[in-house]
Amino acid sequence: MSSPIASPRFSFLDRSRTREGHDGPQALRGTVVLAREVESLGYHRFWVSEHHSVPGVAGSAPTVLAAAVAAATSAIRVGTGGVMLPNHQPLVVAEQFGVLASLFPGRIDMGLGRSVGFTDGVRRALGHGKEDAEDFPGRLAELLGWIDGTQQAHPQVHARPAEGLRIPAYVLAIGEGAAVAAAAGLPLVIGDLRGRGKVLRAIEVYRRDFRPSARAERPEVIVSGTVAVAGSAEAARRLLVPEAWAMAYARTHGSFPPLAPAEEIERRTMTAKERELYERGLDGHIHGTEEQVTEQLERAIEETGADEVLVTTSTYDREALVDSLRRLAGIAGLRH
Repeated sequence: MSSPIASPRFSFLDRSRTREGHDGPQALRGTVVLAREVESLGYHRFWVSEHHSVPGVAGSAPTVLAAAVAAATSAIRVGTGGVMLPNHQPLVVAEQFGVLASLFPGRIDMGLGRSVGFTDGVRRALGHGKEDAEDFPGRLAELLGWIDGTQQAHPQVHARPAEGLRIPAYVLAIGEGAAVAAAAGLPLVIGDLRGRGKVLRAIEVYRRDFRPSARAERPEVIVSGTVAVAGSAEAARRLLVPEAWAMAYARTHGSFPPLAPAEEIERRTMTAKERELYERGLDGHIHGTEEQVTEQLERAIEETGADEVLVTTSTYDREALVDSLRRLAGIAGLRH
């Protein structure tokens, strides 16, 4: 009997996290370099994300960054995880992906989310409020209509060069977003793997209510989350430390910091609240040696029935991250 890990595809999402001593421009160039590494290891996709005015994240323009990644690679699928549709006019998003799909035919994915700006100030600067997220289904339908050539709201207006192109669309969702993906007949990207109960309930709703469409005949589930593999369980845990501290700091200070080295974080004196959030941030992720991660991934894949695993690991030590991805590629039997 083959391992469950042999069935799903494996992909990677990079959030272009800044690091102490490495600024935003370096983070973006690092994303492009990492994409080449991920491609060489045999991963299926490489996706980039959208964040606005977040000090620790450089990736603010995912379609621009996706173009750079696609130009620097040759075969791996490239896309967005995702473009936050409430922040943009659907016509403009369609045009951007039309350009990408024209320049890199057969390699571009359109991952779409419903989040709006991180703070009230960011939302005002973007010209959108929380209410725009509530119209995500409508914006999604309009966007797909621009690409399919079926939109009727704006007669004689066309999204060129997108109209008529086959651009795969994916819905990034937590909770209620699964119903949106099901109603639209689109693949679902859901995470993270730590909140397994909530994820499983959302996947159940998605599969139950899925309506086949011209874009997808059957439900397709991509589960996302942190996966860290190293030569020892402790080394793998240290890969989790920078992001766990960044999240704890953000929740206690209101600002998302650049990633710091694990050894520096471990020497810090933390308040009781910081320590609580930090320890919580370390819990539940898939991490350990190859043997330990194999067992954890098998369980996750069996429980979710995932068609694909989208790895979202962020850490300070990029060499250790690449080593983790190399070890994971070995576990998954990816072809280099």
